[in-house]
Amino acid sequence: MNKFRFSLATILILIWSCSAPSESSEENPAAEGFNMEKSDKKAIALADSVMMAMGGRKKYDAIRYISWNFFGKRDLIWDKHANRVRIDFPSKETIYLLNLNTGEGRVQKEGAEITQPDTLEHYLQEAKSIWINDSYWLVMPFKLKDSGVTLRYLGESKLQTGKAAEVIALTFNNVGDTPNNKYEIYIDKDDHLVKQWAYFKEATQDSASAIWPFDNYKEYDGVLFSSNRSDEKGPHDVKTYDELPEEVFNSFKKPSFN
Repeated sequence: MNKFRFSLATILILIWSCSAPSESSEENPAAEGFNMEKSDKKAIALADSVMMAMGGRKKYDAIRYISWNFFGKRDLIWDKHANRVRIDFPSKETIYLLNLNTGEGRVQKEGAEITQPDTLEHYLQEAKSIWINDSYWLVMPFKLKDSGVTLRYLGESKLQTGKAAEVIALTFNNVGDTPNNKYEIYIDKDDHLVKQWAYFKEATQDSASAIWPFDNYKEYDGVLFSSNRSDEKGPHDVKTYDELPEEVFNSFKKPSFN
């Protein structure tokens, strides 16, 4: 009889837990504009588990500066708190200094600063598009509940390595440069980290345009980032900083803090 009471009590606790607000959701609030109504609860819970596994929203938000190299082509330094970015693109002999909030900034090409308004506007928009793309490759797991995103749970599957994973799909509603894209995110069932992502150029496609690993995590200020991945694509040489000289974001002079 005691055994039965214990089992019944356990069941009741489990039922209460499932109906109670998720503590991880409270610690990982959705951005304004996230499609909560059409997103699956299971997918939202998995997104929250990813955030917790990577160190949590508070620690991620506390990071001030992040720098990284993208595909060996260009270097970015992002001031997360002031939302400014510096992009050095050697093959194009171009340096972009952009305030992502205001859209204002400066651009130097082939050693000369661009001052003609229309041309400058073109290059600043180019800088924003570069940042949207390159930052997504780095911080995508922290953007699973962004504005305009809808999450769907697709069930269990396997990584290309054969390991078990749960899969959620991200679609977008009028956000970013490519709102017709879709991503399928593979979350490791053991450690709750994103380990693979599949890219669909059009959300209506039956098969992925590309599938990439999302691995080789390393801790930075209590937060995990995936870089130097096993396919050698995406972000490399990730670093975080508490302080950087102001000239990083207002001077074309090459930063000397590294």
